[in-house]
Amino acid sequence: MSSENSSADDVQRVWDVVVVGAGPAGASAAYAAAVAGRRVLLLEKAELPRYKTCGGGIIGPSRDALPPGFDLPLRDRVHAVTFSSNGRFTRTRRSRQTLFGLINRPEFDQQLVEHAQKAGAELRTGVGVQRVEQHGSAVPDRRTVAVVTQGGETLLARAVVGADGSAGRIGAHVGVKLDQVDLGLEAEIPVPDTVAEDWRGRVLIDWGPMPGSYGWVFPKGDTLTVGVISARGEGAATKRYLEEFIGRLGLAGFEPSISSGHLTRCRADDSPLSRGRVLVCGDAAGLLEPWTREGISFALRSGRLAGEWAVRIAEAHDAVDARRQALNYAFAVKAGLGVEMSIGRRMLAVFERRPGLFHAALTGFRPAWNAFRDITRGSTSLAEIVRTHPMAQRALTVLDRRQDGDRSTVSGESPAGGSPVGGSAAGGDVTS
Repeated sequence: MSSENSSADDVQRVWDVVVVGAGPAGASAAYAAAVAGRRVLLLEKAELPRYKTCGGGIIGPSRDALPPGFDLPLRDRVHAVTFSSNGRFTRTRRSRQTLFGLINRPEFDQQLVEHAQKAGAELRTGVGVQRVEQHGSAVPDRRTVAVVTQGGETLLARAVVGADGSAGRIGAHVGVKLDQVDLGLEAEIPVPDTVAEDWRGRVLIDWGPMPGSYGWVFPKGDTLTVGVISARGEGAATKRYLEEFIGRLGLAGFEPSISSGHLTRCRADDSPLSRGRVLVCGDAAGLLEPWTREGISFALRSGRLAGEWAVRIAEAHDAVDARRQALNYAFAVKAGLGVEMSIGRRMLAVFERRPGLFHAALTGFRPAWNAFRDITRGSTSLAEIVRTHPMAQRALTVLDRRQDGDRSTVSGESPAGGSPVGGSAAGGDVTS
């Protein structure tokens, strides 16, 4: 949908909720607020559909957070995962049931926006936001937030949801603090039918050469999405990893249709999720899984919560009530997504030091593979496994202690080098 000119009475008109950013988080927030019968305006600076650097994996929690009646535009259904450790010790695990689905983000995001529109939200594309104001001459009263666009228009709202990405204006207004920044590089590689057929229904996850890094291949019909991610500050090494990864896969001879990069940013534990009548969600709040850097499920779930609580903030008649509702939103996020992030941080810390241990477990230890399968399918979560399984609790506690010991010991061991623990991951194809 192309950009629309706002009407002359926009300055006087007060929206219940203005959502900034029409990705999965923003579209989910707009849908949740609109389906509650509120007047909702969804702003997007780009024209839709637009490309986003993203693997496009839709795991169980993402599927479960979609609006009713949402028909996923799947390009493939994954039944097998090939694991490798920097190109070595390759092994494939298979599942009789679908593990997760793969989508192209332009189609997926567009469809989410259409659901928000059908629920009653108004969309305006090509509209960037310059700033939000909660005090001053642009704000007629304390129940109102002014959203000033880059075109100089002023839009008024009872509540604002920031879903404009990790480098957006709304997160800066709220004061979001970040403690983990990673660089993801990705190539969309069109391949012949014979190559595409070899990858159909199967993804590859490769534990990379830098601490905390990994690569992936996600098949989407006649195109393979190939990417890598590592900590920011390792730009040259990350680029080299992607080039070598593509070369190892035998894909260097195919010209990518798109090559892109993106910074993912995780929030600090004490980072705010609101300021006054303004909430943040998704990437704008720094909400994603720290270990895998999976963000779609966090965007969908936090967006839905933000939309629901924005409705309550819009109905608040004073600052005290608005603050209460904003705190309730923060509590809802931290009680669910925050717990998952906490476990994810612990997993990343161990993975950075002992990637071989994870590789050996996933490829040679059935309970670990079963946990991976159940998490991706959405029948459980990593936090739930740690909470309910004493063995998982003990294992993570032991690994935490070893991690603390590693910090205090100077070692010549390369964090990503060496063979997987037990050496049991060479070759093979297992179904479970």
